[in-house]
Amino acid sequence: MKRVTLYTDGACSGNPGVGGWGAVLMFNGHEKRISGVEELTTNNRMEIFAVISGLECLKEPCEVMVYSDSAYTVNAFNNGWIFGWEKGGWKKADNKPVLNADLWQRLLNLTRIHSVNFVKVKGHADNEYNNICDKLATDAIKNYRSA
Repeated sequence: MKRVTLYTDGACSGNPGVGGWGAVLMFNGHEKRISGVEELTTNNRMEIFAVISGLECLKEPCEVMVYSDSAYTVNAFNNGWIFGWEKGGWKKADNKPVLNADLWQRLLNLTRIHSVNFVKVKGHADNEYNNICDKLATDAIKNYRSA
């Protein structure tokens, strides 16, 4: 199985507001940078969507190390929250709907195709690829606004 490294980040100007996401995929010395924008969204949705977008670029099942500064995204998997949400019909312990359930379901399905591990990185620090993803996300917002 091919091993891929995926860095991701999401950003939002206003929350909710215009949102951007960025991702860098690395495989066998090659690098692919992707990004996008949504007109009305939240930071958390962009964080999740960045991971989805990166995984959707893969053409076959891979082992993927996902690096994200989003505790929300990383902890949903590493702390098992997402499996409880799925088992509970996408409701939280207080019986309220899980926010962003549409994206969580897409991401969960992708993690069943690929072998995915999530690693939390410190945002806006000295991680080169997290900073690249942040710039991709914020540039997507700037480019949308200037269009």
